[in-house]
Amino acid sequence: MAVCARLCGVGPSRGCRRRQQRRGPAETAAADSEPDTDPEEERIEAGGALSRAPGGRGAGPPPPPRCSLLELPPELLVEIFASLPGTDLPSLAQVCTKFRRILHTDTIWRRRCREEYGVCENLRKLDITGVSCRDVYAKLLHRYRHILGLWQPDIGPYGGLLNVVVDGLFIIGWMYLPPHDPHVDDPMRFKPLFRVHLMERKSATVECMYGHRGPHNGHIQIVKKDEFSTKCNQTDHHRMSGGRQEEFRTWLREEWGRTLEDIFHEHMQELILMKFIYTSQYDNCLTYRRIYLPPSHPDDLIRPGLFKGTYGSHGLEIVMLSFHGKCARGTKITGDPNIPAGQQTVEIDLMHRIQLPDVESLRNFNELSRIVLEVREQVRQEQQQQENGPEDGEGRGQQSPREPQRGPAQPSAELPAEKGGESRDGEAEAAAPPAPEQPAQSGQGQPFVLPVGVSSRNEDYPRTCRMCFYGTGLIAGHGFTSPERTPGVFILFDEDRFGFIWLELKSFSLYSRVQATFQNAEAPSPQAFEEMLKNIQSLTS
Repeated sequence: MAVCARLCGVGPSRGCRRRQQRRGPAETAAADSEPDTDPEEERIEAGGALSRAPGGRGAGPPPPPRCSLLELPPELLVEIFASLPGTDLPSLAQVCTKFRRILHTDTIWRRRCREEYGVCENLRKLDITGVSCRDVYAKLLHRYRHILGLWQPDIGPYGGLLNVVVDGLFIIGWMYLPPHDPHVDDPMRFKPLFRVHLMERKSATVECMYGHRGPHNGHIQIVKKDEFSTKCNQTDHHRMSGGRQEEFRTWLREEWGRTLEDIFHEHMQELILMKFIYTSQYDNCLTYRRIYLPPSHPDDLIRPGLFKGTYGSHGLEIVMLSFHGKCARGTKITGDPNIPAGQQTVEIDLMHRIQLPDVESLRNFNELSRIVLEVREQVRQEQQQQENGPEDGEGRGQQSPREPQRGPAQPSAELPAEKGGESRDGEAEAAAPPAPEQPAQSGQGQPFVLPVGVSSRNEDYPRTCRMCFYGTGLIAGHGFTSPERTPGVFILFDEDRFGFIWLELKSFSLYSRVQATFQNAEAPSPQAFEEMLKNIQSLTS
């Protein structure tokens, strides 16, 4: 109580709120008769009195008078309170009437809105609607703070990418879409799915933005930590006067940038129609799960992050590239019926670098297959040595992540028959610690060309690369049936582009970095990011 009295100048005899809240009437009456000091303070006071007494030891000037917060001018208290976290201010309002009255000052809450949520709008226009900055903070920003960040919607195998941000005096959920196939270097597209704003002092209003008839009534429910759901209460706003045919044509122009007549590939037409039927049934009533951007490390091959990649007839999809020691992984954020969102589409073995042959030899697909299958056999032997024990691997040096793969040619195995699906993922780690690292060829590119017979959705791929690594990709049939990892080649072109050759499918995927900036998307820790990867993969396994 002495500490409380020193803070606000109010003791038990004057009705300190903080102490009376924890006591009944009898205890309060008894407490009023107690001295308003603690033993430590009495000891200090006694020592000070002794030192000031005539003849006392060390007599000195009297201590300065105490100053209570209540004695400070209101404008100074406003500055002090405005520098505190907004979540602490309600407790401060319970100390005394003066504090509670000062905390109604809009200047305090305007600063909290700006510093905590980046609201830089001129909040004075709120006066027209009678909404205060305190209302904006408490009923909009603070209430919906848990949905800010990066999310993946649960749309079956297709997934998605949603970023919920504070945009002026709104909270808006932006759905990010890849550019139209096959323009992988084009910027991402985005559209609003919902928004939350404060129209009056009662509570915030949630509006669904899906469809072409303007905002309409919606609902947001925070299901649990790192998960929330949206619901549209007026799904008739999603319908178009021309019926499902008009809705499909409009969706096709937005999703693919073309008409059905422009798509001559019959299998591709079936996939597009299937996606429209599947995704339109949700009517923006979705569940979202939080995802994080991958943490970066100075030793990473390139900066991790989100990339757009070509996936044959499935079009462009979003992949998250992350580094995990001796390997790198590409996890699908958006997916398809063969390999759904959440699965690891590619895995790169950073311990086994591949030296590509000259351009003329590289045009020969069989030559590339021979090199890759040799590395696969080496990886298999190293894994077998690791299982048998470390003594079997003594005296056998391991390859550096930066050292090109060279070695005796192994018998080439026949390539397995091609599957009807497209999708990927793999696992291959070196067994023993790496040898001293060799410096990479900085600034010098190696000529690159796709082997004859390897298909690519985008012929405008880079013609030089920095380095290549052995990797594995995940392929499967429709409905994620019979998934298996098959060998391939990871090609690093530059800081923002890489490629992957699917050996079994004889196809090439080009990936380009997503340049958009996402708010509130950083993982709180590396462990939280790893746990997130496991969670999104388990949902589609």
